[in-house]
Amino acid sequence: MNSLINYVSCGALWLGLVVKAPDLLRHRRDPYLRAICAVLGLAGLCFLLGAPPTVGAVNRLSGVPNLAAPLTYAAITGYCAASQVLVVHWRGGPRVHRTARRWALAYAAVVLGIAVTFALGDAPVERRTDLDTYYATTPFIAHMIVLYLVAHLVAVTVTTVSSLRWARRVRGGLRAGLTLLGVGSLCGAGYSVAKLAAVAASWSGRDWSALGTAFSPAAAGLGALLMVVGVLVPLVTPRVSEWRRARRTYARLEPLERALDDVLTRRALRLPRPRFASPTTRLVWRQTSIHNALSHLDAYFDRDLYDRARTGALAVTDDPERAEAAAWAAVITAALRHETQPAGAAPPPGGTGPLPGRVPGPAALGRIADALGRTAPPVPAAAVPSGTTTAGTS
Repeated sequence: MNSLINYVSCGALWLGLVVKAPDLLRHRRDPYLRAICAVLGLAGLCFLLGAPPTVGAVNRLSGVPNLAAPLTYAAITGYCAASQVLVVHWRGGPRVHRTARRWALAYAAVVLGIAVTFALGDAPVERRTDLDTYYATTPFIAHMIVLYLVAHLVAVTVTTVSSLRWARRVRGGLRAGLTLLGVGSLCGAGYSVAKLAAVAASWSGRDWSALGTAFSPAAAGLGALLMVVGVLVPLVTPRVSEWRRARRTYARLEPLERALDDVLTRRALRLPRPRFASPTTRLVWRQTSIHNALSHLDAYFDRDLYDRARTGALAVTDDPERAEAAAWAAVITAALRHETQPAGAAPPPGGTGPLPGRVPGPAALGRIADALGRTAPPVPAAAVPSGTTTAGTS
């Protein structure tokens, strides 16, 4: 069961690393991205090295009993350092680089201490799951165990306090991510506390090894899952919000595209519909189709009608943006009527051609679509020439 927890946790963390790897390749010098990837990579490595089958393989291949222990402890210490550096860069401030460097140097010293104490100690009997309690009273090996556990406990405690305190001052995805990160770090603290309690019990002759072999791996696994989600949530939330806005805008533009469907089909102005595309890509496709149709219709636009419709709608609504949208709806509807007439038919009654400086942007397209879909009369009938049907009027 411990092995399964370790490998599942490692897979979850490295999956997060795969998600962030493309961003890191594009922005190699971004210290924040480097810290995120280091946290995910090292945390996964901790679980991989800590799994009993991996422990046995490392010890067997190296020929050194229990070599997997200091390697795992070094990975845990590196993860602690990366977590602190991540929190430092996340919070920002005038001394980011200096503070991050101090954390890195402090934990580099811990890694050196782990290597030295293991080299000085004697651990001839391989212990794959309970090395902490088995060698809790062995000189130097016991020092190594306490050193890495205290370093880990300090790191997760600082991360927990910093994350939860900061989460109270922010909102949205960042708050959710910080809360998950803080709770995950708290679970990580449970790992260290349980291990230290089992070691302390060994010093007094008691056997609390179950804390280190059963409770600690479960706490560490849960903490890892929460932390990886906490790290990824603030990164994913903006993209999810963007996709949600794109879906809403895509649906909002549907009445306008539907009004232009005939000319788009007859003139083959619509690009092939993208399949399996993101909401943003589908929105761009719909906007492009609409602009293609409007570009084709610009020779039929009645500038006088636009001015009259806008003036009339402004008098009714007292809203410049809505009045402009209603005017565009009137002009587009009239242009569609004239475009379908046989060649040689009389041109629109007013001035024709593009409306200078008034090409509708993305936001204006949404308002035009709203005007086409409204039943309320935003434009007085007197503003529209006889025989011209205006969208949004009744």
